[in-house]
Amino acid sequence: MSNPAPAAGLAGTRTSRAAEATARGVLNFSLGLLILAALWWLGGYMISINPKTQSFAGFGLIPTLQSFPELWNLGKLQNAITASGYRLGTGMLIAIAIGVPIGIIMGRSKRFRELSNSSFQFLRMISPLSWMPIAVFVFAAWDHSIIFLIAIASVWPVMFSTAAGLAKVDPAWFKVARNLGATPVQMLTQIILPAISFDIFTGIRLALGIAWVVLVPAELLGVTSGLGYAIKDARETLSYDHLTAMVLTIGVIGYVLDTCCALLVKRYSWHRGDA
Repeated sequence: MSNPAPAAGLAGTRTSRAAEATARGVLNFSLGLLILAALWWLGGYMISINPKTQSFAGFGLIPTLQSFPELWNLGKLQNAITASGYRLGTGMLIAIAIGVPIGIIMGRSKRFRELSNSSFQFLRMISPLSWMPIAVFVFAAWDHSIIFLIAIASVWPVMFSTAAGLAKVDPAWFKVARNLGATPVQMLTQIILPAISFDIFTGIRLALGIAWVVLVPAELLGVTSGLGYAIKDARETLSYDHLTAMVLTIGVIGYVLDTCCALLVKRYSWHRGDA
């Protein structure tokens, strides 16, 4: 009869190590933020005590934090986040809806991959913001132009990550599925998508980083809402505390979105240590 004590001890050791790793991660995260905040406060203090730069004291940490309640009460913060979130979400959904199917076709069809690779690589290397003049002519609304820029910037990481993930799948899986009478829909939902979920979410994470970088400069042109517009408006009105508050908001939202994608990537990774 097997002794459950070693198994229980091993489970306890794993739990203890996981708790230590979590505590270490939280500590490092907190210390990193404290160091960054201290450097920001020091820089703001140096600016505020210099007569030549006192007018820029709003860039400091304390004025920035104090401006958040004002921005919230005025509704500027919520409106900017809502407008930018809509554009980002719509553009990413379009990129995923286009990138994943084409990536699957690239991964499954060698002929299609060879024919499309050069064209896709050429288009991928064009800066997303360079499409702005064309987008303005094609789309009647600025919102649609920005969504187009986000989509065209985000589609390539999703597409190529999907294709790369499918190329790594053992072809024997598909043979077995066909021999068992799997339909194309079953092949897609039960073989392909589960096998490449890790790669899809990795591509989405990369695409999200690119889209977030493209979104803000795109909103500096033409629109009257969004985080990019809020930064432009704060600059023109010399509200430096509002400007840095919006920059801080962009950083926080971007970090949260990237963390969510990282958790999804880890969730669907086949190489987790506890698997």
